This record gives sequence, structure tokens and C-alpha cells, in this order.
Amino acid sequence: MRLERRPMELLFLLVEKRGELVTREEVADRLWGTTVFVDIDQSINTAVRKVRSALRDDPDKPRFIETIVGKGYRFAAPLTVHGGEATGPDTIGLSASREPTPLGNTVPSVAPIEQNRKRPFLLTLLASVALVLAILAFGWLALHVHRARRTAQPAIKSLAVLPFKNLSGDPEQEYVADGMTEALISRLSGIYGLRVISRTSAMSLKDTTLSLPEIANKLQVDAVVEGSVIRQGNRIRVTAQLIRGSSDQHFWSESYDRELSDVLALQSDVAQAIARRIEVTLTGKERERLSAAHTIDPEVYESYLKGHFELYNANSDAGFERSISYFDEAIKKDPKFARAYVGLGNAYVQLGMEKDRAKALSAARKALELDPDLAEAHVLLADVYEEQWRWAEAESEYRRAIELNPNDGDAHAGLAFWFLSHARTEEALAWERRARELDPVSVHGTDVGFVLFCSRRYDEAIREYQNVLALKPDALGSLSQLGMTLTLKGQPEQAVPLLDKAISVSARRPEIIALMIVADAHAGRRADALRLLTELKTRKQLVYVPASAFVIAYVGLGDNEQAFAWLEQAYKERSDLLQLVNVHPLLDRLRNDPRFADLVRRVGLG
Repeated sequence: MRLERRPMELLFLLVEKRGELVTREEVADRLWGTTVFVDIDQSINTAVRKVRSALRDDPDKPRFIETIVGKGYRFAAPLTVHGGEATGPDTIGLSASREPTPLGNTVPSVAPIEQNRKRPFLLTLLASVALVLAILAFGWLALHVHRARRTAQPAIKSLAVLPFKNLSGDPEQEYVADGMTEALISRLSGIYGLRVISRTSAMSLKDTTLSLPEIANKLQVDAVVEGSVIRQGNRIRVTAQLIRGSSDQHFWSESYDRELSDVLALQSDVAQAIARRIEVTLTGKERERLSAAHTIDPEVYESYLKGHFELYNANSDAGFERSISYFDEAIKKDPKFARAYVGLGNAYVQLGMEKDRAKALSAARKALELDPDLAEAHVLLADVYEEQWRWAEAESEYRRAIELNPNDGDAHAGLAFWFLSHARTEEALAWERRARELDPVSVHGTDVGFVLFCSRRYDEAIREYQNVLALKPDALGSLSQLGMTLTLKGQPEQAVPLLDKAISVSARRPEIIALMIVADAHAGRRADALRLLTELKTRKQLVYVPASAFVIAYVGLGDNEQAFAWLEQAYKERSDLLQLVNVHPLLDRLRNDPRFADLVRRVGLG
């Protein structure tokens, strides 16, 4: 049997106490000792599963290992001990021989002197030959069984890294476990021959009650990685295991115990072990990136992890500001830590103001100066270039990011938007669908539906939005875009209740109010539309209202002159709406005006 050390130790323990209850506490003490630094319940369950798998034992109808619920386990099969009595009427081929009987013990005690001299030698020779032949035969059989099993199991071409569990006993250490999850996803994503689910989709499954086969089916992956992290002072312990999605079969697990300063090397070791176990083919460059690691000051890494935790969990500008302060801390302590600059730049992008875009651009460039092969930095730089209408540079950066990390969902989605901006809608749709394969939670029907909407394929877009709303009735993007699509399809009466709900869900965002103005105008309720326009004008006197909201509103009301006036303001603001000036259906009524062609040229899309 092929068993790792701890599962074999468990089997030894159960056989030694065959027929008796072996408590989980006894198992823990035998396998890990009294100073335990692992997730005991998970580790015991894994060891038991591996032993049962090796023995081909059915846990529902066990022949070997019985589970005593809430207490422990018992080895229940009859057993033959060499030199002893069988423990049951039938025997099995598992022997527990501690003191084997000498090979010559079957020689008769009464025999001529010459026979007594020759027979032990002859019997020993024959027994040795038989033993060698048995070993060769067993080796041949084991090799062929191993090959047959490998052939029977489908190759692993896709993988999801589930959120690692924080077992430190301190909820404040959650960012450490999240950081380990993200690091493994980032490293494995660089393998061209492996589809790896992106971070956003993986993290959405934190604390899920779904079974592993259900998760694998949901994400459409062949295998999943799960594990745990324990942080104690400046030491970190990571336990990871690989599970085949369709069968829930655990086929690799390992624990790593390091100083926090060696955490990057630890991440590299885990990623390399996973790549070896799933037998994925690596290029020299992929192997080099997978193994790249260096030491890092624990305080720097901690500030970086806290910044990332705030960035991905923020729901307000205050949260983004907190993440910026943590990234700044990390950079002050280690000005050469490239990933901290990427985090800083992404936080500035989320704030969304023009001055923040300049800071994001500076951070992206600094990250690439330190690490030219950092795919996330290329995506960040491409996003900023796209917002600045530097189209050729944006495309180049997206393609470089995908070359470095073929599983980066953000890079695929960014390139899809680039194609959409250039009215290359079929290519945009293909890239968006690929992005959804990599990140099915972050990139969903709303994004695919918008490409279809801009392609004037309204019925297909409607189906995508409806699929999203069937699962998430309050999904703001699908509510507003479905309302917009129905309006332009000539069904504004159906759009109004959807947009009304979207206004409520969004806390009356100006852009959503503008879409309602279009729906009201198309439905013949011009007075209601004008009342909402007055609300936008009043708010603009108090707070910032994007020019794009007024462009949409005046287009809906049929006032082309005011629409062009606000398009000029949108141009000054570098509004995101102008990235779609070539394809957005709401702007169709303006396209024949020479002023529109001039605008398209100035945006760089003419």
C-alpha cells in the first residue's frame, strides 16, 4: 500500500489495538504528539480517509475501519499474526509481524546429520529466491496498478484555491489567511496549461456550506485546494491539501512551518508542490516565476496584508483611505516591495478622482520598475491608460499581463472592454466570456449582457440580466441595465419598476436617476422626467454629479443641444461614458451630427 507517514502511523495504531476503541485523542497524541500545531479535526479526518482509500474501505459499510461516532475508530477486520493465532475465523492478507519466525523453523527435529546440514541451507536458498521473485512480482504489479490508476483518473486542467481557514484563535488574524489564499492563486495563475479561478470568485466561498463536489461543479474545476493558517508571533504554519472535485478524493496534503520572514518562500514551496502533484507541464519561465521568493520583514508583510484586506472589504472611501495608509506603511519600511505599490495604485483607482488616477499611474510604474514581470502591475497600468484614452498603451499592457498570467480575470475583462470601446463587439464578447470562466462571481451575466446590449443584441442581453436577477434580485448592475435595455427595445413600461428598484438599491445614484428620466420620457411621462432632472440640478449645487448623468438625461428628453453641451463637460472630466462613445446605444441619436464625429476623434477612437 502507498501511504504517507502519518496515515501509516494511524493504521499501525489501529492494528495494534484491533477490536478496541481508539479515541481521537489517542490518534492525535500518536501522530502529532502533545504540542499540537495543526487543525486536529481536519488532519485526523484526512488521515482516516487516506487509510480507507488505500484499503478500499467503504465508510458506510466498513470492513476494516469502523467509526464510533463522537468517540473514535476501531479496526474491525480479522487479522493473522505470524507465529500466533488468527483473531477471527477468516483471515486477510495484512500481517502485523513484529518477531517473524525464522525461515528454517519448519525443518524436522529428527534427521540424519548430513540432512540437518544441507536442508537449512537449501531451504534458505529456496526461500531467498522465492522472496526475490515475490518482490519483483509485487513491484511489477504495483507499477502496473499505479499506472492503471493514473490512466483511469482524468488529468487536472482546472483548479480553485478555496479561502484558507484562520486557526490562530484570533479573528484579527483573518487577513493572514486571506493573504495566503491570494498568494497561492497569484502564483498558480501564472501556469499557462492550468485554469485557475480568480480571487474574487474563490473568496466568495468563504464559510460556504457547499460540499467540495458542489463547489467544484459550481466553479467547473477538476480539483480544489483547501487549507489552514496559524500565526503565532513571528511564526506561521500552513496546512494545504489537494482534493479531486468529482470524487472528494484527497490525494495530497502537507504542512509547512516557517518564520514569517520566510513566508514568500513558503508560498513558493506550496505552489510548487501543488504543480508537481497535479503533474502540470511547466515552461522554464513558469518554473522560475513559481519558485521566485525572498525574505521579507514581518512588519512589512503585515502592513501589506492589512492593506489588501481593507482594499477588498471596503465599501466606502474611508475604507480605501485606510488601505492606502497600510500600503504607505509597507512602502516606507521597504521601498523595494513591488506588490505594495500595486495595492496602493488599486486603492487610488477605487477613489476615482483625476488626481487619484495620477497617483495610481505613478504607483504602477514604480511597481514595474521593481518587478517588470508583475502581471497585476501591468493590469493596473492598463486600467489607468484606458481611463486616460491612451488606447494603444492600454492594449499592450493588458496583453502583457495575460502573457505573464493567463488566468488573470481582470486582464481578460479589461481587454474585453478595450475591444468594446473600439466597436469590435465579437472580440469583446469572446474575451468577456473567457473572463467569466476565470472569475464567474466577479465577471457574470451583467458584464456579458452589457457587451450584448452594445451589440444591439437586446434579447440575448435581457436573458443574461434575468439570469443574474433570478439569483440576486437586488443586483444593481443588472437591474439598471435591464431597465435601459427594455427602454431602448421599446418596452419602457416594463423598465420603470426595475429602474425604480435600482434607484432605491443605489440610494438614488445620479446615473440611475438619469436612466429613469430616459424611461419616463419614452413612456410619455415627460412631467415625471423633468421632475427628476430638477432633482439632479439641485443636487449638483450641493455635491458632485457626473456630467454623464446630464448627457443621458438630455438625450432621453430629446434635447440634443444640451446633450452636446454636457458632452463637452464630460470630455473635460474624462468621463467613463466617453470610452463607449463609439458603441453606446443611448448616443445613437447624436451620431449624424458633425460635432459627434469630432468628439470621437478627440477621444482617440475615430
